[in-house]
Amino acid sequence: MGKTLAEKILSQNSGSDARSGDIVIAQVDLVFAQDTTGPLTIRQFNSCGFKRLADPKKTALFLDHAAPSPNISISNDHMLLLQFARDSGCSIHDVGSGVCHQIVAESLAKPGDVIVGADSHTVTAGALGAFATGMGSSDVATIFGLGKTWLRVPESIRVAVSGKLPKGVYAKDLALHLIGKIGADGATYKALEFGGDGLGNTMSGRFTVANMSVECGAKVGLFPADRATKDYLSSQGRGSHYQPLSADDDASYEKTINIALAALEPVVAKPHSVDNIALARELRGTKIQQVFIGTCTNGRLEDIAIAAKILKGKKRHPETRLIVAPASKQVLLEAIREGYIQTLVEAGAVILPPGCGACLGLHQGVLASGEACLSTSNRNFKGRMGSPEALIYLASPATAAATALSGEITDPREVI
Repeated sequence: MGKTLAEKILSQNSGSDARSGDIVIAQVDLVFAQDTTGPLTIRQFNSCGFKRLADPKKTALFLDHAAPSPNISISNDHMLLLQFARDSGCSIHDVGSGVCHQIVAESLAKPGDVIVGADSHTVTAGALGAFATGMGSSDVATIFGLGKTWLRVPESIRVAVSGKLPKGVYAKDLALHLIGKIGADGATYKALEFGGDGLGNTMSGRFTVANMSVECGAKVGLFPADRATKDYLSSQGRGSHYQPLSADDDASYEKTINIALAALEPVVAKPHSVDNIALARELRGTKIQQVFIGTCTNGRLEDIAIAAKILKGKKRHPETRLIVAPASKQVLLEAIREGYIQTLVEAGAVILPPGCGACLGLHQGVLASGEACLSTSNRNFKGRMGSPEALIYLASPATAAATALSGEITDPREVI
């Protein structure tokens, strides 16, 4: 019997014949924490009695969730992380570098890796064929000290995508459609493994879909490492990190979900659950006070380019704020070179420094009571972006840009 991608990677990293349901001890190729989870991770690391990191080269810290710091408490946490990095020798990505998941994708992850982060959206790196998953700070502290962790090998659900996305429909729409189909807990502790002739040749959409896998409970969202993966790694100067990796043809899956891309339309997740989906055209007339484009889900260059193309030569609605946060310094610089940032600023956008920005409601776009926001992020839980009396809708960068123009939720096909 052949193996799924999850079984292959965990077999390789545990030195065992791993099958779904098995418990394995796997070597971890990269472990990281960020500025909201890192302080607890470091305190747990110290309380466990560890004196040094198992491997500083495989350990990273990121200042991205509240960066630049909005208050004294978080500034003190940043100091703690900076000092730990100096003392331990691990890498640290300072304020302005960008979102941890984007930097991991750009610079650190590679096919076949086991990656653990103290953040649920660590799953983003699954787009590169890495078994990437989030854990709590205590588990991550232990990995800091030991360099390995235990995992239950998940059962896998195959998601077979076919055809091409129609005009105005993007990877975010696919992700929201899938979550609506499965449900917010429909893939709990499963591996979502994506395949089929509809995977496409660029990595941006794959990162979006892998990132959203956790929103239906998945332990990991995995894509094969193929030509698109190789081209992306080469573009990042990391061609040597590529290895082909895919599930065996006779691998055993719990079930298969087939999705014809040509049948999809722009999708929006309504408050207060990611699986509470509707078609964008069905929500016409829903007033929006803030549009946020960015995050680890949709803050890449391609996302900013889509928004800039729709907004070029136009102005945002006067009663709708437009906030844009590039996912990394690399994305910001490329967007400046391509002229996208100028286009967005001229359209009335506020550009935030690379990082998480408004996504988690700490600063840089906190919602007031009664306001509604359409965001390209991955979560719309009550109180996620500020007031628990605010409403959050999730959609693609195209839907976000179209909404910023009209001041109400708008199907982007109306303006493209």
